[in-house]
Amino acid sequence: MSARNKRNKTQAILEQALKLPSAERAQIAEHLIASLDEGSDTDVEQAWQEEVQRRIQQIDRGEVQTIPWEEVRRQLRRSR
Repeated sequence: MSARNKRNKTQAILEQALKLPSAERAQIAEHLIASLDEGSDTDVEQAWQEEVQRRIQQIDRGEVQTIPWEEVRRQLRRSR
């Protein structure tokens, strides 16, 4: 298949996909992104899971307080 034919085929697929409802487009995007992943590092994945659990426990114990998104956004806009 020539490069031009590949581009046309890719463009046709993209145009069809963009006509789908957002939930279906999100599902396709998820699959495409996952297909690009050349294998996940299980040690890194495990470390992130442990970090997430540690942070949740800190919040549950009252050791840290969360900041509402609206406040974070205001602070970011002021810092520009």
